[in-house]
Amino acid sequence: MNRSLKRWGWLFTGPTVFAFMIGFVVPFVLGIYLSFTEFTTVTRSEWVGLKNFVRIWGDSTFTHSLWYTALYAVVTTVIINILAFAIAYMLVKAIKGRNIFRSVFFMPNLIGGIVLGYIWLLLLNGILSHWARSITFSGTYGFWGLVIVVCWQQIGYMMVIYIAGLQSIPTDVIEAAKVDGANNRQILNKVIIPLVMPSVTVCTFLTLTNGFKMFDQNLALTNGAPSRQSELLALNIFNTFYGRPGFEGVGQAKAVVFTILVAAIALAQNWFVRSKESSND
Repeated sequence: MNRSLKRWGWLFTGPTVFAFMIGFVVPFVLGIYLSFTEFTTVTRSEWVGLKNFVRIWGDSTFTHSLWYTALYAVVTTVIINILAFAIAYMLVKAIKGRNIFRSVFFMPNLIGGIVLGYIWLLLLNGILSHWARSITFSGTYGFWGLVIVVCWQQIGYMMVIYIAGLQSIPTDVIEAAKVDGANNRQILNKVIIPLVMPSVTVCTFLTLTNGFKMFDQNLALTNGAPSRQSELLALNIFNTFYGRPGFEGVGQAKAVVFTILVAAIALAQNWFVRSKESSND
């Protein structure tokens, strides 16, 4: 078997590796290079060094989007994981119709982000119209509108992960805790939550990174209005790159900073949660 894999393995892995190199590695390396240039096309670029990165921090819209996105990512991560775990905890119990409820909660995840954004744009504007307002009235309205949309979409997906984690808990552990006199609250805090920490790691990682990468719902729901006050980082990069002629290099530099930021936050979050897993063990 090992000889066959060494001899013919490239035949199966080669096309995938080639596609990965062409579709990801080459554009990624080229994007880093272009962030240090002023360019209009890939072949028309002029090296400017760190000029684009310096211009980033002089852009007030970027710094606003950075803090706006950080707050948005933290709020959605907390809300989604708390509600997803609560729903999963209820739906692992022997209640009538639980499979139907699971399907209903998961269904919003099947709707595309752009479509979802436009649907909620109509719904939220319909509600706010009673107060002569719209979702683009202020950055605060846009913020909570985005929170509602993404929570509605992602809670069902995270619920499935938590259900898998809860169902993997050995029943004899819970029974032993009951025999020792633990009440339901103590079982939840001291037994169940520590044992589902791997699921917590996965869900917090996904929700946090999704919060920073959010683009399509932001584009459809507010498009950054009013005056780019509800503009998340991904949309800010898009508007810089495509909406400001001559700022392609700055937009690319923002994308590089954005990539480093998301990677650093994801690694730090993953390390922190895994350290909690180890302490629980």
